[in-house]
Amino acid sequence: MITRATIRENKHHLTVIAALLSMIGPFTIDTYLPSFPAIEADFGISRAMLSQSLAVYLVTFAFSTLFWGPLSDRIGRRLVILISLLLYAMASIGCALADNTSNFMLFRVLQGLAASGGFIASRAMIRDAHDSRNAHKAMAHVTLLFALAPAIAPVFGAWLYSHLGWRSVFWFLTLFGILLLLMTAFIEETLGTERRSSFHPTSVARVYARTLMHKQFPAMTLSLGFTFAGAFLYIAGAPTVIYDFLGLDSNDFGLQFIPMVAGLMLGAYVSSRLSHRFLPTRLIMTGFSIMALAVSLNLTQVTLLEASIPGVIGPLIIYVFGLAILMPALTILALDCFPDNRGAAASMQGFFQMLINAGVASIAVPLLHTNNQHFVLGQLVFLLLAFVLWRFAKYRSGSQTKTENY
Repeated sequence: MITRATIRENKHHLTVIAALLSMIGPFTIDTYLPSFPAIEADFGISRAMLSQSLAVYLVTFAFSTLFWGPLSDRIGRRLVILISLLLYAMASIGCALADNTSNFMLFRVLQGLAASGGFIASRAMIRDAHDSRNAHKAMAHVTLLFALAPAIAPVFGAWLYSHLGWRSVFWFLTLFGILLLLMTAFIEETLGTERRSSFHPTSVARVYARTLMHKQFPAMTLSLGFTFAGAFLYIAGAPTVIYDFLGLDSNDFGLQFIPMVAGLMLGAYVSSRLSHRFLPTRLIMTGFSIMALAVSLNLTQVTLLEASIPGVIGPLIIYVFGLAILMPALTILALDCFPDNRGAAASMQGFFQMLINAGVASIAVPLLHTNNQHFVLGQLVFLLLAFVLWRFAKYRSGSQTKTENY
C-alpha cells in the first residue's frame, strides 16, 4: 500500500525525474536543429520540408497526450513512463538509421507518440506527491532544471553534428531515453489503487468533455499555451534567427539558447521563492507584465535598429524570465480544476500546448520567417491572446475561487 511517508521520501527524487522527463521534448526538438543543412542535403529536401519533421513530432505528441493521461490514471504513472520511454528509445534508433525522408518522418511521428507519456505522467506525479503550494514550488524546480535543456541541446547537438554527423544526434537521444528508463525503474508509484479511474473509452470521453466544458480550465490551458508560443516561435525558428537574421553559423546556436535558458532559470527560481508569499494570480499578472515589457522592447529594437545579437536576444531573455514566473502557477491552477482526474487534465494541458507549438512550427515560422519584424509581431499576437484568455478565465471564476487560494 502506498503511504504518505513513502511519497514524502521520494518527492525530491520525483522532482529530478520529472525535470529530466520534461527535457525529452526540448532535446528531441533542439538537438537536431544545427543539423538541418546536412539532413536537407542527405535527403535532398528543402528547409520547409524538413521543418515539417518538427511539426509532425509536435502534432503526434499533442494527440498522444490524450491517450497517456487517462492511461496513467488507470494503471499508474510509473508504468506509463516506463512503456513510453521504451518506445521512445526504439523510435530514436529508427531516426538514426533512416535512409530516406519517409522513414525519417515516420520515426519522428513515433518519437512524438512516445515522448508525451513521460511528460504527462510526471506532471501528474508532481501533483500527486505534494499539496498545492508545495506542488507550485516543485513545478518551479522542474522548470528550473528543464530550462537547462534548451541551452544544452542545440550546443551539444552542434558538437555531435560537427564531430560525428547528424545521425549521432539520434543515437544520443536513444541513450538518454534508456538512461531515464533505468532511473524511473527505481521510483515509487504515487497513484494509489483506490484513486485509479476507468480507462473505458466512454469514461475517458466523459472526463475530456468535462474538461472542455469547464468554465475556467480551457481558457487557462490555452493561455498557458499561447504564452509559451511567444518563446517557441524563436525556438522553432532558431535556424532562421541564427542563419538568416543574424548571419551566424551552426556553432553559434548557444548565443541564442544559453541566454534564454538563463532567463528561464532565473524566472523559475524567483517563482519558487515567491510561491509561499503571493497568491498565484499575483504571480501570473507579474509574469504577464514582464512579458509585455519584453515585447515592447522587441518592437522598439526591430523598428529602430539593425538586427544584432543584443537587440534580438535581449528581449527574449526578459520574455522567458516572465514566462518562467507565470508557468508553474498557471499549470497548478489548471490541474486543480480536476483533482480526481489529474492525468486527464495534464493530458489536455499537454495537448493544447503541443498543438499550439505544432501550429507555430508548421504555420507561423514558415509565414513569418522572411522578416525579423514579422517574428516580433507574431510574438505580440500570441501574448495578447494569452492575456485575453487569462482575463476571461478570471472573469468566469468570479471574485474568489477555491483554486485561487492554494
